[in-house]
Amino acid sequence: MTVKHSGSSVSVAGDSRITPFGAKLRHYKIDELPELWDVLIGNMSFVGPRPDVPGYADKLVGDDRDVLKLRPGITGPATLKYRLEDEMISDFMKDFRNMNYHELTTNYPQIKISDKEYADLIVKSDQEVAVWYNDNVIYPDKVRLNCHYYRHYSFWKDIEMIFATVLGFKVKFAGEEV
Repeated sequence: MTVKHSGSSVSVAGDSRITPFGAKLRHYKIDELPELWDVLIGNMSFVGPRPDVPGYADKLVGDDRDVLKLRPGITGPATLKYRLEDEMISDFMKDFRNMNYHELTTNYPQIKISDKEYADLIVKSDQEVAVWYNDNVIYPDKVRLNCHYYRHYSFWKDIEMIFATVLGFKVKFAGEEV
């Protein structure tokens, strides 16, 4: 990312804050290689939830706080599902600006939003909508997947997720392909 940016932790494919070289590093996950050092010294594991952006873990309540018991990892079920998260947000943004309320809630059934919330959201900037989508759709789904991982840990599933990350294939987890 460029040195001076808006401070938002949510980025979208084509975001002007991300340099072209940085976009390539992020797309192929080469920017994650320094985290191998953290695995070697014991601060991280290979598989587990991604380290949280400040402010998000503070919002976890009840059983969702179980994810905080896990050591952060380089990959995991949420990482696999959202490996191209910035592109997913970008695709959503294109759809969002071209859909009415009914089309949005039909094409994105995971979005639970009232008519009034939609009317308030439609006038917001692209960055504000991207943050809303992350906070209300992506992040809760990541928490759900990471909680499932916590409650259903499997060494063999970890091995499968490592191979899926390195080789770029999908695995079955929590009843879905990630």
